Amino acid sequence: MPRALITGITGQDGIYLAELLASKGYQVFGMARGQSNPKVSTVEQLVPSIEIVQGDLTDLPSLLSALEMAQPDEVYNLGAISFVGLSWKQAELTGEVTGVGVLRLLEAIRIHTQNDMGRVRFYQASSSEMFGKVRETPQRESTPFYPRSPYGVAKTFGHYMTVNYRESYGAFACSGILFNHESPRRGLEFVTRKVTRGVARIKLGLQDNIVLGNLDAKRDWGYAADYVDAMWRMLQQPTPTDYVVATGVAHSIEDLLVAAFAAVGIEDWRSYVVQDQRLMRPAEVDHLVGDSTRAREELGWSPTVDFDQLIEMMVESDMEAESVRQ
Repeated sequence: MPRALITGITGQDGIYLAELLASKGYQVFGMARGQSNPKVSTVEQLVPSIEIVQGDLTDLPSLLSALEMAQPDEVYNLGAISFVGLSWKQAELTGEVTGVGVLRLLEAIRIHTQNDMGRVRFYQASSSEMFGKVRETPQRESTPFYPRSPYGVAKTFGHYMTVNYRESYGAFACSGILFNHESPRRGLEFVTRKVTRGVARIKLGLQDNIVLGNLDAKRDWGYAADYVDAMWRMLQQPTPTDYVVATGVAHSIEDLLVAAFAAVGIEDWRSYVVQDQRLMRPAEVDHLVGDSTRAREELGWSPTVDFDQLIEMMVESDMEAESVRQ
């Protein structure tokens, strides 16, 4: 039975990945920070076979302890402070967790394996936010990075540390440069859930409008469950490398609003949307769209859910959840 350790187990991707690995016969260990994380019970309900271990990406000894307990064949580092907007307000913490945390985990694996890093396969959750002020469109593995947020800068550090440990210590280490991926499990602070939940509540008469910032920014949005499948495929390859994972189609925030309101039969969405300058980012990333040719050709991966299906799925889920709360 293969064994896998997942950091960030309580996040959207962590839960989907745990479900996928459990279905493939893995013994799954999920790393959680703190003793009273309320999301842990949700993970345990969805993946009953999972074992939760304590660990913190800011604390090397705890990472060594987690590795000793899990004895993993594969490690998936999904742990991060992942809300881009928050990273300006907590830049130092973002750097410590999202950036230096990758170094700590790689170093923990090096110590745990006694310098035989190749026997534990490592996945790093890199991000399209590393491209930032894009140098070319679409973005591919060879596109230079130009991050535009503390989050993007931290992810870039973690990405290059992963490459460095692969080249310096022979680590089987892959980075998945994932473009935006969403689901009904996405946190409420993210714009997709802010919109889909807001639309559901407007349709049910529970709120009057949705307050947003920039409506013109374009993102390549896919379905999170598709993207964790790409993570697993990366670690099954004979040689480690980095992959862009994306749908190849970009949509604006306005497109998101159109699709979400259409899912509940509302055409005149503009009367329900308020723009607030306070929600504008200090440095905006205008247009992210990925070229996932390598992942499609080498991993045999392709998305199964398109943009409209994804948004409809999320709106329906939020409609059901909000109806229950009434």
